[in-house]
This record gives sequence, structure tokens and C-alpha cells, in this order.
Amino acid sequence: MTTDEKYMARCIELAKKGAGNVSPNPMVGCVIVRNGEIIGEGWHKKCGEAHAEVNAVNSVKNQELLKESTIYVSLEPCSHYGKTPPCCDLIIAKQIPNVVIGTIDPFAKVAGRGIARIKNAGINVTLDVLKEECQKLNKRFFTFHEQKRPYVFLKWAQTKDGFIDKIRTAEEYGQPTWITGAEVQKNVHRMRAEEDAILVGTNTAANDNPSLTVRLCEGKNPLRVVLDRNLKLDKSLHLFDGSTETIVINALKNQEGDMISYAKIDYSQEIIPQILEVLYNKNCLSLIVEGGRQVLQSFINTGLWDEAHIYTGDKEFGNGVEAPEIHGKQCQSRALGVDCLVAVKNIGYTYPIANSSSRNL
Repeated sequence: MTTDEKYMARCIELAKKGAGNVSPNPMVGCVIVRNGEIIGEGWHKKCGEAHAEVNAVNSVKNQELLKESTIYVSLEPCSHYGKTPPCCDLIIAKQIPNVVIGTIDPFAKVAGRGIARIKNAGINVTLDVLKEECQKLNKRFFTFHEQKRPYVFLKWAQTKDGFIDKIRTAEEYGQPTWITGAEVQKNVHRMRAEEDAILVGTNTAANDNPSLTVRLCEGKNPLRVVLDRNLKLDKSLHLFDGSTETIVINALKNQEGDMISYAKIDYSQEIIPQILEVLYNKNCLSLIVEGGRQVLQSFINTGLWDEAHIYTGDKEFGNGVEAPEIHGKQCQSRALGVDCLVAVKNIGYTYPIANSSSRNL
């Protein structure tokens, strides 16, 4: 690892501290180095508050040392006025002579303009240090701005024999079917706290009566999204309790509300792209799809997913609702108590849409 890579790795480590708090902004870390010594550090802590570069500059006790320093930042310094002033202007004003950048910002209002402004001020710029790692850090942000949709996580729990639900008796409706244990539940809630939105279909809402909130860790609740084509779900369900913002995707009406809103889509067309467009317009950088099987399989079939997190418990049902079929590249595998998590990335494989339409969700 080179010297530049060492300090950029520290930027990435700092940036991760902002997970769950900065969306729709990216996670960014910044390190300021003089004569081989770190004299300042910072990260973007919360959307609307100071950016990483500002926090790092402000942490330097002797500001005169900035004129002899190198500033490392995991993402190109911004060049536009948003909720805060441009960071490239701060770097220029402080006369920092060297800037090392992990990757270019894909946001159209930046996208190389910050780099150009810094270079035009006579500052030395080094680009693409740990570029792949910096882009992976902000995979949600890059997907949002490059593909105009949220980064999509599919998530389900399945038994050892490949079922996500059992054949239920009448008494078992309205309660979730637990397949995995406490460690998985905590991990799922941590994931919810870091992502922007979470989606379930009509059957899952009715059968499991989920809350889709963060309860087993600290963090914000994601935006709840429920599919209810004809608005027939019982309004006594947890999803309609007003405890956190909820969007109902339906075929009948558009209606804004304080906590519960309705978004109308055309069910005669493929609905997955329309759902993602609704969430893109809500500035959601990421979406967790929790199912059930028909919804999960529809995302898989359209190819509009990025990662699948599959939890396998130690139970067997013998029969029931089969787990979705998915192909991809395994990127993670780890034990969580007696259960196991396998994460799979989309490598471009899709099923023919004609074999399984998403129009009837």
C-alpha cells in the first residue's frame, strides 16, 4: 500500500461513520497530512451539516499549517452551493497546495467541476486513489445518480430445505413465521437503520402484519413502502399506524399525507421500474425488498436489483412457499448464531420477463 493509499483508506474508514445519517448525500471522509503526520480529520456526519472537508479543516489547530499540507478526500470536493458552501472554495481559500481524491463525484452539479476549479487555482491534484474502494463505499449514491434509481437490496430468510414460509392455518395469519434467530434479527434491524426505504407486498403485509421499523438497534426508521393495488389492506395494520412515513403504491390514487401517502402507478405496465421511479423522486438512495416470494422474484426477473441478502435458518418445513430463484456472484458468507447469511451480487443475469410478470403484484 502506497502512502496515498494509506491515508485514503483512513478517509474511507472515517466516511463509514456517517452511514445511515447522510442520505441523500454520500458518505465522505477527509484527512489532512503535513510532513507524514495527520493534523486533521473529518467526515460528513449528517445531511445538511458541514461536509467532511470542512470538519477536517476546522479540526486543524494551527491553520497556517494548511499551507504546507495535503488534503485527502474520498470523493471529489463539491463545487456548488447546496445546503452548505462549495468545499473546493474552502480548499482554495486555505491555500492547501495538494489534494488527493478517491473518485469523481457522479452528481451532475459536481462531476469534475470541483477538480477543475481546484486545478485552475494552481493546486496539485492526484485522482483515483483507491478508486474502486471509494466507489464501493458510495454504491448507493453512484447507482442513484448514474442509473436514476435506488440501490436495491433483496432480503429474505429461508429454511434449510428452501422455504420462506409454511402452509398456514387460519390462526397463524397476522403473525410472522420466524425462521431465524436473535442474531439475524439484530442484523436486519441494523440494515434497516442504514437504508432509506423498505418494501413489502400485499400478502406479506396482510399475513405477517410487519412494522418494518428499527427496534433492536439505534437508528432512523426507513421509509415504508407497501404494495396495495386496490387499497384493500386493513387500515389497522402496523404499516398504517402513523409511527413512520409510509407510501402505499396503488392503482387508484395519488395523495400526499403527513405520514401516509399514496402513489398511483399503471398496473398494465411493468410495475418495478415505476416503483423505483417513485422512490427516486423521493430521493431514496437505497431500498430493501423484504418480499414475499412474488415480489422478490419480480425484482429478480426484471434484473432491477443489486444485492440479495439470504438468511438460512436451521429449521426445515418439509413444504410451503419456496424461496425465490436467483443467480449472482457470492460476495459474503458468515454465521450469525446458528443461522447463516449469504450475500449475492447481481452480475447481469435475468430471467425472461415473459415467464413471470410483475404486473399482478
